[in-house]
Amino acid sequence: MRDFYGVTLNSPLMLGTAQYPSPAVLEAAFRKSAASVATVSLRREGGQGQAFWDIIRGLGVHVLPNTAGCYSAREAITTAHMAREVFETNWIKLEVIGHADTLQPDPFGLLKATEALAADGFEVFPYTTEDQVLAARLLQAGAKVLMPWGAPIGSGLGLNNRYGLKTLRAAFPEVPMVIDAGLGLPSHAADAMEMGFDAVLLNTAVAQAGDPVGMARAFALAAQAGALAHAADPMTPRDMASPSTPVVGKAWL
Repeated sequence: MRDFYGVTLNSPLMLGTAQYPSPAVLEAAFRKSAASVATVSLRREGGQGQAFWDIIRGLGVHVLPNTAGCYSAREAITTAHMAREVFETNWIKLEVIGHADTLQPDPFGLLKATEALAADGFEVFPYTTEDQVLAARLLQAGAKVLMPWGAPIGSGLGLNNRYGLKTLRAAFPEVPMVIDAGLGLPSHAADAMEMGFDAVLLNTAVAQAGDPVGMARAFALAAQAGALAHAADPMTPRDMASPSTPVVGKAWL
């Protein structure tokens, strides 16, 4: 697995911390998932206080603060600085939302905020689209990780643009990439990992499942299976049947 700003993760699964039925369920889901990263919103920390932060620290995972809910570069930059003080990390999942209905990233604000934060010592994880031009600009601005969306946040639609994601992965083979948002089923996570992505990040699909703990375990296994499949160099699809049994030794009647 590629490293993320010098950190090698022991699991390709990253989990969000919102919308769980209770703090106890959140903690149990993380334990069962063996997730390596917890994404945390500064606004959520401000609302739940020290008890919530104690739970996150007790998980023993890397914390990735995010700028969720920010609609301008200025707002995201300010939130990132506050998050660095609260969570004591240079990591920041940078979200600059451009569309209220789809929660699609604002490419202009995202690029502006990435440049400013990278110059200020932040290790930026930009939530972006599968656009290759934007990806190149984000990397030039100082990001060393990309987090393209699979589908709109919370939609559970999976990988909406497989062609775009595959070509993005192929265009920047050495850049760590995380599929972020839109995954609804464990098979979506396996699919992303089979395509060569380095990790998946999700929240709603686990937190809002009938059994969040069981679903967390399912996503963990799926992500690991997808990573193993990619490493094993899977066969390519064929247009025609190809028999697995040889004709040598066949009885000719």
